[in-house]
Amino acid sequence: MQTERVSEAVIRRLPRYYRHLLQLKANGVERISSGSLAQQMRLNASQVRQDFNCFGGFGQQGYGYRVDTLLMEIKNILSLNGRHKVVIVGAGNIGQALAHFEGFEKDGFAVTALFDIDERLVGRDINGKPVLHIDELEGYIRENGADIGVIAARRSAAQEIADRMAAAGVAGIWNFAPVDVVAPVPVEQVHMSDSIICLSYKIAHRDAAEE
Repeated sequence: MQTERVSEAVIRRLPRYYRHLLQLKANGVERISSGSLAQQMRLNASQVRQDFNCFGGFGQQGYGYRVDTLLMEIKNILSLNGRHKVVIVGAGNIGQALAHFEGFEKDGFAVTALFDIDERLVGRDINGKPVLHIDELEGYIRENGADIGVIAARRSAAQEIADRMAAAGVAGIWNFAPVDVVAPVPVEQVHMSDSIICLSYKIAHRDAAEE
């Protein structure tokens, strides 16, 4: 499978394909054309074919795509066929919400522990996951393994946490702190206010966009 030089835009569309294909399969759809898939997802057929061709292409001309086969291929590309261990630093509101989110388990992301410095939180269980002191972070990761480290802590601590996670051996970092962090592993920055700010722009400029 050829996956070099895949653009960020294509990568961002892959989860959308995955979610849509899951729904198609649940609805009993067995086969779909690039045109129908594009129409349902508000893309264009050429874009869909180009996206899939980044990974070798999965359909047959005049036949389209088998939904179950395409879903399996997308899952492979996204590495969703295994189990990813996840640790969360920050057991406040965001960390607790993530620990309770059932959708992670369905996609193979298993939260195994949370970490904090607040003695009122340390020692508790959140959705069956232990809250450990931040001083135990590196030892826990090295002993138990962790594929993904989630930062749900305050801005001032985020970079130090990222450094500690990377040094301990996490494969990637999902950062919810309101500041970008850098690390020698892949990082996904999630600034939750960015999305609503973009929505504010779209509302303010709606008339211009519709012209």
